[in-house]
Amino acid sequence: MIARSLRDYRRMLTWWSIGISAFIALYLTVYGSIRESPEVYGPAAVAKFPGPLRDLMGGMTDMVSGAGYLQTVVYQLFVPMLFIACATLLANRALAGPEETGTLELVVTLPVDRRRLVLDKFAALALSLLLVAVVTFVVAVSMSALMGTGVAFDRILAGHTGVLLLGLFSGTVALAVGAATGRRLVASAVVGVWAAAGYTVVTVGRSVDAIAWLKWVSPFHYYAEGRPLYDGLPVGDYLVLAGATAVLALTAVLAFDRRDVGV
Repeated sequence: MIARSLRDYRRMLTWWSIGISAFIALYLTVYGSIRESPEVYGPAAVAKFPGPLRDLMGGMTDMVSGAGYLQTVVYQLFVPMLFIACATLLANRALAGPEETGTLELVVTLPVDRRRLVLDKFAALALSLLLVAVVTFVVAVSMSALMGTGVAFDRILAGHTGVLLLGLFSGTVALAVGAATGRRLVASAVVGVWAAAGYTVVTVGRSVDAIAWLKWVSPFHYYAEGRPLYDGLPVGDYLVLAGATAVLALTAVLAFDRRDVGV
């Protein structure tokens, strides 16, 4: 079942890998001109940006340094959101999509254990995202070295590991909702709302006490709070993301096992 899923995903994975890689390469290509314009992009200039805008971009303080540029342009919002979108689409093709088209009913009539089916779909999702992460990581490291950002290999690896875990968490949310409801739209809506609200809470919420406490239920808090590009792998935060993903995968197994498919 895992191999079959990976074959079904191969075209989507190819295009997502190309698309995210192109995005990373494009933005790193212009780093040279950014670095040579400290009067426009340095700490003093960035401090003049409106406070809400700086909050929305993760409290950016410097775009001239390699780590500051990578964090602001690549790892703060755009690449994570692309991984979340990719993971959601993959997860929807695992259970909810086939159920809506009626093909999943045929699968569950075969001598295939339902729990094993969901676990295989989860494994295929994880392997698919790992493939995209490896390809885009190679591009990020190569372009970073080419453009002279000065960001160490292990720091980029730490940042990319976070992106992978964030994407897998979001994809597993979609998988669990799809397993419980059989509806792609519902699964996508839950992931979209959680991602948008979670990002807002950990950025704008820094200066809004009324919502600041919600950061503990935001996956973005555990993704970026440890500042992997600056301080290395935040083991504790990443373990929380991985643990939450495992719980969601178990939830998907139980939800699908107890529901009548197609009803």
